[in-house]
Amino acid sequence: MRIVILDAHTTNPGDLDWKAVESLGECTIFDRTPDEEILARAAPAGALLTNKTPLDEATLSRLPGLEYVGVMATGVNVVDLAAAAAAGITVTNVPAYSTPGVAQAVFALLLELTNHTGELSGQVRGGRWQASTDFCFYDKPIVELDGLTMGIVGYGDIGRRVGRIAEALGMRVIAATRSRAAGSREEGVAFVGLDELFREADVVSLHCPLTSETERMVNAERLSLMKPSAYLVNTARGGLVDEQALAESLATGGIAGAGLDVLTREPPREGSPLLTAANCVITPHVAWATRKARARLIDAVAGNLAAFLRGEPSNVVG
Repeated sequence: MRIVILDAHTTNPGDLDWKAVESLGECTIFDRTPDEEILARAAPAGALLTNKTPLDEATLSRLPGLEYVGVMATGVNVVDLAAAAAAGITVTNVPAYSTPGVAQAVFALLLELTNHTGELSGQVRGGRWQASTDFCFYDKPIVELDGLTMGIVGYGDIGRRVGRIAEALGMRVIAATRSRAAGSREEGVAFVGLDELFREADVVSLHCPLTSETERMVNAERLSLMKPSAYLVNTARGGLVDEQALAESLATGGIAGAGLDVLTREPPREGSPLLTAANCVITPHVAWATRKARARLIDAVAGNLAAFLRGEPSNVVG
């Protein structure tokens, strides 16, 4: 089977290899594929691998030889699943490969908001400590997480890992998920309704998929439920958040801060409201990208394709 990888670079910028995939068939690898080249590059493929290159209905309907799409990620919002199903195309994803790294990134963002480590380090390098008349300086409150409430939206593998780390830091953990009724408990985690979570949590961390139901779930109304001292952390998908509403909440002190690894448009364009928002830490969608995680991802992508070629598809979505 002819295999085409549309956007290989972010998964493997050169420190890994694609041998596990290349062993499964004739393989053409593109580092990046602009929108206008998607159809031409995908046309020869029986199996197409994509991370963030979109495959919409118009594209899929013009690929009669395509049998398989392997999404090199957990989220599958880049593929029109209904169109793929109608065309008889099997779509798979890779769950759980990035769990340790994403959970780690949640707290990297949160600790920057509460301890200001990077900001203070920059001020020291800029000479402020040398010029200080005191042995220390700080302009913003340094906040202890111990005793605060971590609210987790979506309680899959990453949400559970975040909950365990939060508990180890002395935090109370609550979660909202469709699979557990409000009022139930599990391993020290109390499950609550979504609005209740936004009202109670000192930190809200998002770990749910982007769907038509969850798009902009963090809107002006939900943000207004949060404590002025609370923080929002998003390492899931940018589309979960109404960015203008979040920027306004940060500007007016509606919440204390936000830590974001994802935005609605990536990369963002000039004028994106969060790029200049107050108390907002943004990283460029790298929570998933530890070397170990990317190696696991490539192995899992190859495993999914091999299973499909054996007639035993695994991690099928849609």
